[in-house]
Amino acid sequence: MKKDIHPKYYSKAEAKCACGAKFEVGSTLENIEMEICSACHPFYTGNEKIIDTAGRVERFKARVRASKKK
Repeated sequence: MKKDIHPKYYSKAEAKCACGAKFEVGSTLENIEMEICSACHPFYTGNEKIIDTAGRVERFKARVRASKKK
């Protein structure tokens, strides 16, 4: 490796999730903040988590129900 061109590597960087989980990872950043991690992601937990910002999910479900009635 060439000297003085690589960023500093933190072997024990702290990664914090919005759900409150904390992990120790290797990174070029000393502190990492994320919104979703393996502790709260629906794929890993098996729970369905819907983030609905403007009622889009409810409108979609209503259209599906309406199409089934026809």
